Amino acid sequence: MIIVSLLEVRLSHRLRRIRASVRENVKPGPQKRETLNMTLPPDPLADGLLAFEQALRAGTTTSRSATEAYLARIEALNSGLGAYRYEAAEAALADADRVDRALTSGRDPGPLAGLPIAIKDLFVVDGMPTGAGTDLDVSDIVGYTEGPLVRRLRDLGCVFLGKTRTVEFALGIAGVSSPHGTPRNPCDGDVVRIPGGSSSGSAVAAAAGLCAFAIGSDTGGSVRVPAALCGTTGIKPSQGHWSADGAFPLVRHLDTPGLLMRDPHDAALVAAAIDGITPTAIRLDRTTFAVPRDYFLDGLEPAVERAFERALEALRMRGASIREMNVLSGARNRESYFPAVLGASAVAVLGRERYAASRHLVDPVIRRRIDAGLEVTGDAILSLEWERQTTMAEAAHQLTDVDAILTPTAAITAPPLSDFDDAEIAYRHAVDLSRNSQPGNYLGLCGASVPVHRSDELPVGLQIMAAPNTDHALYGLVASIGEAISHAG
Repeated sequence: MIIVSLLEVRLSHRLRRIRASVRENVKPGPQKRETLNMTLPPDPLADGLLAFEQALRAGTTTSRSATEAYLARIEALNSGLGAYRYEAAEAALADADRVDRALTSGRDPGPLAGLPIAIKDLFVVDGMPTGAGTDLDVSDIVGYTEGPLVRRLRDLGCVFLGKTRTVEFALGIAGVSSPHGTPRNPCDGDVVRIPGGSSSGSAVAAAAGLCAFAIGSDTGGSVRVPAALCGTTGIKPSQGHWSADGAFPLVRHLDTPGLLMRDPHDAALVAAAIDGITPTAIRLDRTTFAVPRDYFLDGLEPAVERAFERALEALRMRGASIREMNVLSGARNRESYFPAVLGASAVAVLGRERYAASRHLVDPVIRRRIDAGLEVTGDAILSLEWERQTTMAEAAHQLTDVDAILTPTAAITAPPLSDFDDAEIAYRHAVDLSRNSQPGNYLGLCGASVPVHRSDELPVGLQIMAAPNTDHALYGLVASIGEAISHAG
């Protein structure tokens, strides 16, 4: 694998095409399109992260103007999309002014200076409520102190626009929530479609240009799946790479903060900035990818299959070596692991007494999942975890001679929200949405989803899964694969 500086290609024609292709992804209904085109401020990151940061330091734009633009977009679109649970306009403008004053005085606030961002409502942010998508009081669980990731984003100069909606307790891959509403996927202005979850609001906010980027969390696919369904890039680092402290825990040993951003190249730059490293791109003609031809590719929706095969061909055209492999070790084990562990962990986090006293306040679908955890025994959990540790080692061995494994992120495109009125259909959709993403968490891999659909198609994500603790190389793959897909059209 050979790496080159991303900064060397930051203004290339191909990267401009990536940004142009995702410039305005939100698709309002036909009655609203003309009005919105006249009144909606452009996305301040329409020309990319580097162009914004250069303009900010050159004095041709300000953090306040960017923040005001995003707040105006939120005001115009959020009532229909439901991405934000809490908006912090006054605090965001004050933060933006501090960034601008620092730049004026000759102090650089950080590599992400002035970027207005959104945070999933699992994370503690000073001055904002933390609800974890529930009507239960979980303040004693979440705490009141910002965690390392939120503090890091502050140190990098980010501006916090508000909190995005999440499925209750982050326990739902479809993004559907009856107590607090389901954010609308902006990919379709005519049919109300699910956004994916549990980082539903973060994906919708990123896709619709309601923030520069959004923070989510991923326990079984909750960053990558909504990224795929909404047409954004989603990055899930290795577990523990970014601290999950200061957030509501679903499964402590699986929870992973992640980020959602429309442009793959920009997402890689943000992730690298969080890590404090020099961003790099990967030479695709010196990479080897593996594609599991069973399990991950079973029963794909035709639109997903077509987009996936086009993506593989685009990578071959760039010189990448792509070979078939047997199913990734342990992938199927997620089918027994997650139903037991998710419910049991929710019971452990909430406490049996609290849950028993408050379960009537919980979303009926989430309640059934947690109720199942009440019956899971300690020896069953230990047995499942011992099996996971064994298969993690086997999977890591499979990854020793490839740079990453490629699969569709989800087996289907975003289904209509109305499908979830039928419990049987909803269950089938949940299986199709989580089958390909959960193995990455189960096996401790780092991963990402990059959009690979065409502009006239529903969003489809290409999932990249790489060995644990190879996150910096993963960022480069995200940028290079995104550029290759965009260039291929």
